[in-house]
Order: sequence, then C-alpha cells, then structure tokens
Amino acid sequence: MNMDKVSPDCPYPGCFFCVMKEANPSKRRASVLKFFRELPSQDDDGQVLPISGLWNTAMAHPNDPEFIELGIFECMAALIWKGLKNRRWLSHDQNIYIPYYAAHIIGSYTMNMEEFAEMAVHAGVIPALVELLRGRLTWVEQRVAVRALGHLATYASTFPAIASHGEILELSMQLAMSALEIVYSHFYQYVDRRLSYHCDLLTRGMGGVELESRKAEEWASQLQCWSLQLINCFAFKPEFLSTICNPEFLVKLPGMWGGLVNENSPAGIGLLRTICHHKLGRGPVASCPEIIESLCNIARSSDDWQYMAIDCLIWLLQDPSSSHKVIDKAVPVLIDLAEITTLGDHKKLGDSITNVLQECIQSSGTGRNSISSRTREQVEELLSSRERLKWEKNMPKEDLHIKQAAALVVKLEGNSLFSSGDISGAALKYSEALALCPMRSKKERTVLYSNRAQCHLLLQQPLAAISDTTRALCLHNPINRHAKSLWRRAQAYDMLGLAKESLLDAILYINECSQSTDPDLSSRQNKVPEYVERFVKKQMRAAWLFREAAVKHGGVHCEGDAGDICSQETDDSEWETASESDIGDDGNDEVGEAREWKNISTERKDRRSKASKKGTLLPTFPLNIFLVYIRIVGQESKVTTDSFVK
Repeated sequence: MNMDKVSPDCPYPGCFFCVMKEANPSKRRASVLKFFRELPSQDDDGQVLPISGLWNTAMAHPNDPEFIELGIFECMAALIWKGLKNRRWLSHDQNIYIPYYAAHIIGSYTMNMEEFAEMAVHAGVIPALVELLRGRLTWVEQRVAVRALGHLATYASTFPAIASHGEILELSMQLAMSALEIVYSHFYQYVDRRLSYHCDLLTRGMGGVELESRKAEEWASQLQCWSLQLINCFAFKPEFLSTICNPEFLVKLPGMWGGLVNENSPAGIGLLRTICHHKLGRGPVASCPEIIESLCNIARSSDDWQYMAIDCLIWLLQDPSSSHKVIDKAVPVLIDLAEITTLGDHKKLGDSITNVLQECIQSSGTGRNSISSRTREQVEELLSSRERLKWEKNMPKEDLHIKQAAALVVKLEGNSLFSSGDISGAALKYSEALALCPMRSKKERTVLYSNRAQCHLLLQQPLAAISDTTRALCLHNPINRHAKSLWRRAQAYDMLGLAKESLLDAILYINECSQSTDPDLSSRQNKVPEYVERFVKKQMRAAWLFREAAVKHGGVHCEGDAGDICSQETDDSEWETASESDIGDDGNDEVGEAREWKNISTERKDRRSKASKKGTLLPTFPLNIFLVYIRIVGQESKVTTDSFVK
C-alpha cells in the first residue's frame, strides 16, 4: 500500500485515504493508478481498509468514472483470484473480507452504466466472479458474485460474454433452488458456529444474534432473488428456454417469493412471466398443473406481483397450444377478476380479461380445443352481466332505484337468516340480491359478495369464499382494500393451507383497519387483537423463508412431543371469527365480522415454536413492530435490490 503522498498527521505510511486528499488531480490520479496496479501483489497488513473505503465510494457514487478509468476492475478481479488461490493470504489479518468487497465493488459500478459494464468485461472480471458463484468460498461471496453477474447480464453489449460461460445459467438455477437451505444450514441454524466475518458483514459491527438472524434471512432472500434475476436475463433469449424450463426447476418457481424481507423483487413469479411471454416457454408451464394452481392463487391475492400472474394466465389462454391445458382452471379465476378497473400500470384490465375469455369461447371447438360445459356457462354468465350493464345505462333512474331497493330488502332477509343460523338460506338470499342489484352499484355488490363469502366460510367452502371475496375486492375502490373481505379471504386461504396468500391478506387487513373510518374497524386501531396477532404469527411461521430448510434439518420443533414438526399443527382457532353471526352496527348490514376486533371464541393455548438446542430462531417478534419492520426492510431492499426486468 505504499503511496507517494502521506499526510503529516497520519500514522500510517503510504495511506490511501491521505492520497485521496491530494489537491493536485494529476498527482492523485497517478498515485491511485499505481495503487490499483500494485495492491494485488502486496501482502501488507491493513489492505482491507482501503478496499472497504472503495466499497463505500462505489455504493455512494456508482456512476463516477474516475476509478473505472484507473483500473479498479482489473485490481478487484486480481484480488478475488488471489483469495481463491492463496488461502494463507486469505486467512491473514482481515483479508477474508477482501473477495466480498471486491465482488461488491464490481457489482456497484456496473449497476447503472453499460459503458462501465463493458470495461469490467474487458478487464476480465467474469471468470473470477464465476468461481465465487461456484461456491469456492462461502455463500456470502456467492451473493455478491451473482449480483455483479446479474448486472452484467442486463446489458445487450455484455450479455454475450456472460452467455459464453455456459455454466453460469446452470449454477444460477442450482443456487436459486438451494440458496435458502445453504444460508440456513451454513449460518442460521448453528448460532455458535457462525463465522465472525459473516456476522460483521451482516450487521456492520452492530452485533447481536437476533440482528444477525434477521439480516441473514434478508441476504438469503437476495441470494435467491438475484439468482432469479440473472436467470431472467437468459430467459429473454429463446435458445436458453429449454434449459430453464426444466420441470424440477419450474415447479419450484412460484414458491420463490422473496418473503416479507425482500418484497421489492418479483422473484419466481417475475421469471415465470418472462417464460410465459414466449411461446417456447408456455408449453412447459402449461404442462405443470402445480404451476397453474399457484398462478391462480397469486392472481387472487394481495401479492404486489398479482398482475404478473394475471398476465401469465392470459397469455396461456391466448395461445392455442396451451389454452386447452389451463382453460378449466384459469377461466374461473379470471372471471373473479373481470371487474378490475386498474391494477398498477394495467388500465381497463377487466375489459382485457373479458375480451380474452370471449375469444376463448369463440375459438373453442371439439377434441383437444373443447372446453367443459361448466366453463362455457361461466363465461357466458360474465358476458351476460356485461350486456346487463349496458342495458342498465339506458334505464330510467327510478327503475334502477326500485331494483336497488328490492336488492336491499332481499339482503336484509339474508341477514336475518344468517343471524338465526340458517347459513345456506342466507347464502341463497345474497345470491338473489346480487341478481337484483344494479351492476353499477359497486358498493352494495361488494357487501353482498363479502357476506356470501362469510357463509361459504361457515359452510367449509373455502374455494367459494375466495371467489366471492376476490370479486368484492375487485369491486372495491381502491382495489384490494375492502378490510372484511381481506380478512375472510385470509381465513379461506388458511383453510387450504396457503400460508403466504393468507399472510399477505391478513397484513393488509390490519393496515386497512388502522386507516378505516368504519367505527367497527377503527375504534381499536392502536391495538391489534390477540386472535389476529395469533393468526398472523401462525402464517408467519408457516410462510417463513427458512421453513422448508428448518424442517429438513430438524431445526423446527413444537412444544410437547419433541418429534412433532410445527407444520403438523392442527389448531384451527386462528380463524374462529368466521363463526360470528352478528349483523353490523355501522349501517351497511355486513354480516359476520361486524365487530372485527372482538374475539368471541374460547381462548386456547397459543402454541409457540421455540428455538432448538441448535440455536434456531423463529420469526416471533411482536406484531406491533412487525409492520414497521416490513417498511424498514422494504426501504433497505430498494437500495440493495435491482430492477428485475431491464
């Protein structure tokens, strides 16, 4: 680290940071150039200090060309190779940190500028990064290597260099499938075996087992999501789809969702959307019923990437070669979504869905392309409702008011039947009221669908409840924000064992209640009731990113029998409010959970998972800080997570 200029106050001879204070630009550039050339061949102590300084500079000023022009990429690549080949040097002093910082610096400087990416490729960074991607060091270095390679793959001019290393795609697919297990088994599971430099990198010196564990979960999610981002770059090229569409890999994509700690990445659903955008990808996806089922669930959920699942279903239906494989599953879901107006950047999405469904009916024939009579009836019912809306636009206002009043009378009859315990009779009355209610009376129809969904819950019909709550949420303004429908759908998904979908709805329900003007929902907005807290914690445990890995490695046990895995929990008290039969006091006559914050069931012992002797920590932090935690992590993710599709 010998440099030409030393500050008189600095105790370290040849200090890089002092050189950076050189007022003469020419002298400073010459000294920095010399530093980058000589650093890889030096064995002085304290090399990590200037490298960490360069890491901070790259993070803060990724578009600054100064260090790029002076050879930082060549220097970082050489340092990675040195760490891979010279383990004695790597274990000396704090050199163990250097390969991580070097790969991170490459990724930061190639994040935004294609010109910088081209210079990085010319400097030979790819082979060094590939070796880290292989796992030659640890998962921490794999994470920053896949990040850097993902940036290089996003540019048209540098993608061919990435693609020329054929193993990158295969390695990324393996890493995406195994990332969570790697981090869990190599770091998270055994608290007393955690490498100290991993802990330091994760917490930036803050320390603490709990913080280490939370950051490890976030980094594990990023390792998986950045692997998927890299694969996504390959998926835009048809010649790589045959490799990507490996059934073993495809079927796992819907379950790769980034978790609550990395909500800004579309993860598996984003890659599926890219695959489904091309004809060569739609065939393998349509041939996997599990994927279609997952797409249907995501399309009817509070997932931020809901629109991506809808896009996939639409494209699969529009393709004659895949339509017959998915039509009977996809059509009922899309019918539930047909009254969406705007979802993200998708304008008039409901009209687009209706047009696609109409084309399916018109193009269907006999044999392979035939559709079931039930599916045809459902689409024709939707088309009839659209005609009914047009017809109502020409009706006199007095006639519309009469229809609305008639629907209200029938709804009140349904409420009365519900209160008396005749749940099936109440559901029929709500159906009758929906047939009478004007199509443009969206608020009233929202309540009717939500009330009927409550009946379906009590009748143990979760699929019907999901259908009705989804229709209510599509009608509501803003979309997906009707609190009671969110809670009911959360319970329905819980009945089906779909923890992620249930969790997302429950969290959004809590948020909506805290902001609601409805006195029944907002009167206790500063206190989350115990039964809701238990419900969310249950779903958090079931949807935990490390859940599968923890079960596989024996790290999750319930109280009681030591051999019982938490996933076998049968406590159904979490959705007890589905049995309420009070009619609301708020004037809207919604049944079921008129007093959402009231727990009327018998209290049961809340079974809580505990850390095993191996040191496993489950996500059980208090719910009152849970939403704040999500927002904080989400903000951090925006800094560290790159755009999925460029």
